[in-house]
Amino acid sequence: MTGPTVVHAFGDDALGEDDATGLAERLAAGEVSPADVVEAAIARLDRVNPHLNALAYRDFEGARERARRLRTVRGTFGGVPALAKENIHIKGLPMSMGSAAMPRQLQASDGPFTRQLLDTGVVLLGTTTMPPFGWTATTERMGDDVTRNPWQTAYSSGGSSGGSAALVAAGAVPIAHGNDGGGSIRIPASVCGLVGMKATRGRLRSDSGAEAMPVKVVSEGVLARSVRDIARFFEAAELTYRNPALPMIGAVRDAPARRLRIGVTIDSPQAPVSDAPTRAAVERVAAHLEGLGHDLVEHEPRVPSTFRRDFEDYWSLLAFGIVRRGPKMFGDAFDRDQLDPLTIGLAARARRRMAKMPLVIARLAATTRAYERSFGDVDVVLSPVLCHVTPHIGHLSADLGFDQHFERLVAYSGFTPWHNATGAPSISVPAGLTQDGLPIGVMFSSAKGGERGLLEIAYEVEESVPFPRIQDRGPAV
Repeated sequence: MTGPTVVHAFGDDALGEDDATGLAERLAAGEVSPADVVEAAIARLDRVNPHLNALAYRDFEGARERARRLRTVRGTFGGVPALAKENIHIKGLPMSMGSAAMPRQLQASDGPFTRQLLDTGVVLLGTTTMPPFGWTATTERMGDDVTRNPWQTAYSSGGSSGGSAALVAAGAVPIAHGNDGGGSIRIPASVCGLVGMKATRGRLRSDSGAEAMPVKVVSEGVLARSVRDIARFFEAAELTYRNPALPMIGAVRDAPARRLRIGVTIDSPQAPVSDAPTRAAVERVAAHLEGLGHDLVEHEPRVPSTFRRDFEDYWSLLAFGIVRRGPKMFGDAFDRDQLDPLTIGLAARARRRMAKMPLVIARLAATTRAYERSFGDVDVVLSPVLCHVTPHIGHLSADLGFDQHFERLVAYSGFTPWHNATGAPSISVPAGLTQDGLPIGVMFSSAKGGERGLLEIAYEVEESVPFPRIQDRGPAV
């Protein structure tokens, strides 16, 4: 690959260096217009996307028209340009889920979460890339169709919300949608220097299809460059839908008033030991929080010995459903001949283990009790997001054979699936850069319904250890 190794578009235009909250404030004050910021975002996308390959579908003319119609900006992010991952129902856009097997017909209506997202006031400019069906932790499709990390373009942007993460990190838009079924918000947030929270199960509306899962592992959300953007998104989302079974998050603006007892986990019981840069990032944040008066203690997650295999089996079962029922689920144009090796391999694994699936589902559904017991003596848990730093492009290539791909994936993503199975929340926050200039994040987790506390501790990290800025790594493209 030729071209710049660091890719961003921050500059002196209508977007400036604002996060979504700051931009919304300027829009509400009339300092800039929705048309101005949408046009600036389109120009930035045109500059960075040739280097990142992170846009799936453009809806620039539709966005321009929607911005022109906004006489008065309404909503928390009224008029703010944004993007959505290509696996939710958006009226007038295709939903290809990163796979060449998927039909390209335009969606007839918005899904439930899409409506919740639009109710915050954002103006969608299009959709972002993902790996086929979101099975893996990078955004690489077959051949050279790969999405690159703007901090170092030879490296992965994470997955499966890697397109959204790359474009937010590069400054093309301040906020973008992602969803998380095994780490797919938190992983790209970690490797692209962003904030991303996987919410408690049921906190947000689900897109059509997710509710049919026997264990509902997928949560919707957003990725952003600041904690306050994540906090205000969830505050805004509660205005249109509140799950009565969960405590409100409400307005979260500051670090926690009281000092917390924080459990620290550095190695996953489900994967190889964490690498040196990952360990150093967690230890650095832990030492800093201890210096601020928090009580830090070693913490061993109560993860059942069967969990890793059960989650892998369940992941395989979901792929089996797509391979077997794809035409019925997505239309007759679904083309099984275009399926990638990972999807095919996962489905084959499920066929071999089908007799065990009822027990697998039952055990996964029961993991919540063990997880909640982990918080009997701590308020939150600090851990890595991933077992090692983001790999080079190709390490998790869609062209790899199934066995090699799956082995590498499991060795990489040893921390995040636990929260998907249990339905518990966790948040990834930036924790600095590696010696090679790659972002590395840490993760805070809590019991179900604990998003407010996670946002508060994330604020404290952000306020006391400023997040790295890609603008400081090189000039704009």
